Amino acid sequence: MHVRPSISVALLVLFVVAGAVLCLSLASGSVPLSLTQVTAALLDNEPSLARDVVLELRLPRALAAFAVGGLLALSGSMLQVLLRNPLADPYVLGVSGGASVLALLAIMVGLPAAAVDGAAALGAFGACVLVFALAQGPGGWTPTRLLLTGVVVAAGAGSIVSLLLALSDDTGLRGMVFWLLGDLSRTQRWEWLLGLLAVATLAGAALGRHLNVLARGVTQAASVGMDVRRFQVLLFVLSSILTGVAVSAAGSIGFVGLVTPHLARLALGTDNRVVLPVAAVLGGILLMTADLASRMVLAPRQLPVGALTALVGVPLFLLLMSRQRS
Repeated sequence: MHVRPSISVALLVLFVVAGAVLCLSLASGSVPLSLTQVTAALLDNEPSLARDVVLELRLPRALAAFAVGGLLALSGSMLQVLLRNPLADPYVLGVSGGASVLALLAIMVGLPAAAVDGAAALGAFGACVLVFALAQGPGGWTPTRLLLTGVVVAAGAGSIVSLLLALSDDTGLRGMVFWLLGDLSRTQRWEWLLGLLAVATLAGAALGRHLNVLARGVTQAASVGMDVRRFQVLLFVLSSILTGVAVSAAGSIGFVGLVTPHLARLALGTDNRVVLPVAAVLGGILLMTADLASRMVLAPRQLPVGALTALVGVPLFLLLMSRQRS
């Protein structure tokens, strides 16, 4: 098999690119720094402005962006295999909408940041349970019924979010809208997010063979002895957890989970043992790049990173779809 050399080369290239984007993220901003200053800030213990800027602001934000992008890419990759639909992603299935509803409620009542994170994770899990419950029908649920139910739940959650924004006072409205569009400026839990990304990537690669079987159809998967229903539930719960963590850390950031798996498959084929780890790193690079752009385009003002991922993701996804039809 030629899988391992391919994935080794791909991951090596992607990690080099990730390192370059990280260096740019640390050096760029309203206080520009040279690479020498960045290196000194990382290695020296002497107090300085550069050290405070790098270690307190830019490094946590860049690494959190990488982790959130990777989590969204992994979630999207799993959902596309689960539903056998290239348009599936965490936001289409209402998981992000459920997280946003409870997170906004927590913000409205003035709960601390940790409580907002917990509310977002609880909302994602609640949306997951609701979609499963509503998708049940004669003979259980099917991928098509699950997808359609998720779209309806997402629409309902979007309506509730609109009502919450309309009912909120002017002092908190801007912060709520900015959070909904993606905000990495307050994310400080990058160590925990990176650890979760590493564990989730290893777990996804370990499940790759089973994902390959499931991608060929439920009937074929059952014929080789797979407990299809249990594995489908596992995938949906895992993707919901990853989405809930990502939303709680950075708000709603779309198109990363939709576009990144397509890019990985286009470059390296459909073997999910390769696609999932590559998509995780590629998703991290894409979101880290988008976050850098959000800080630099109109500096010193910052743009919501979710708006930039949508602006780039829409034409990129249309281009990918046109290439697949040709």
